[in-house]
Amino acid sequence: MDATLTKVFIWDMDETLILLKSLLNGTFAQSFNDLKDADKGVQLGRMWENHILNVCDECFFYEQIENNNTPFLDALKQYDDGRDLSDYEFDRDGLCPPFDDLSLKKIAYRHRAIAHKYKEGLQNIFDKELLRVWDELYDMTDEYTDRWLSSARVLLEQCSSGKEVSTSSLGLASLDSADTKSEHVNILVTSGSLIPSLVKCLLFRLDNLITHGNG
Repeated sequence: MDATLTKVFIWDMDETLILLKSLLNGTFAQSFNDLKDADKGVQLGRMWENHILNVCDECFFYEQIENNNTPFLDALKQYDDGRDLSDYEFDRDGLCPPFDDLSLKKIAYRHRAIAHKYKEGLQNIFDKELLRVWDELYDMTDEYTDRWLSSARVLLEQCSSGKEVSTSSLGLASLDSADTKSEHVNILVTSGSLIPSLVKCLLFRLDNLITHGNG
């Protein structure tokens, strides 16, 4: 009989998979005993901060729904009646407090639209110029941090594929490996709000490894 082994990896986003706060406050540079240009780190951090805020507000409705923070996008699914949103006018539906059932339905619509955009990726949100700026910022930050971002992503990819862990190391050597199926789930934890956290996943190129439902 085939057995299925589920491996759950829990990741802390901030200052583990990505760097932002330590760039903004200069502590990343300080940890290198002045070998890093602290001003450059702060500049990079501010550029990331601007991108995050712009995507949150312009693409992910953050200004409209930030006062109704939820732990995941499906949290209000019960209020979503499945309406076709292709011609829905989000800017004219009158969403505002108090958050009664009608307002929660409007927020649920936004959550569904956000989930769709997340799945599509920034390639379908940014124009060519913004994609170029984003690529350059990622590369500059990766170089400044001695490949922190790309190394974290490689580790995440390895854990997702299961290449780094053997069944015997988990005390399951008695299982016949030929008959054991393995699946891997990445769970992201963060002290930040949902929408900015999803935007960080997109901007720091983690979206194909962290689904919007596992944040």
